[in-house]
Amino acid sequence: MISKAILSLAALIGVTPSPARSLLDYVGQCVPFARQASGIEIYGDAWTWWQQAAGKYPRGHTPRIGAVAVFQKTGRLPLGHVAVVSRVVEDRVLMLTHANWSVQNGERGHAEQDVTLFDVSPANDWSQVRVWFRDSDGLGSTTYPLAGFIYAKGRPARELTSDHPDYVGALIDAYVAR
Repeated sequence: MISKAILSLAALIGVTPSPARSLLDYVGQCVPFARQASGIEIYGDAWTWWQQAAGKYPRGHTPRIGAVAVFQKTGRLPLGHVAVVSRVVEDRVLMLTHANWSVQNGERGHAEQDVTLFDVSPANDWSQVRVWFRDSDGLGSTTYPLAGFIYAKGRPARELTSDHPDYVGALIDAYVAR
């Protein structure tokens, strides 16, 4: 929050503070985005977050709004990936808000809100997932190993989810692609 004194001084010298940019205007890597969106203060490559969270943040295998999903390092994800849970739709379907996944406007790095994540693990434990991929306009065909969820201690960013997420679309994405 900007103090009245700073606003008064800015008005005197003719400077007006610019409005805060939306979290969804972000373009960059997934790690700084997830840190900003969740409030979880972990640094380093995405795949290292799971181990770094041990003893610092609660971890588990049940999705919760505001939790960070940690994708393990793979050939396709050499640095792993982190994304923030924006909605829990049902037992095997949730929505993520993340950055640097799909190509948008010809480049990677953009934030995406309320993207479908589908649990395809045989034990229904979120250890293997598929992610909605804008490039194919549907659930991707690659299965990714998920280390689990790191639970934030505070409140996630208010822009984490939209006012009217497409629950039906998320369910269709998940179960039609099966």
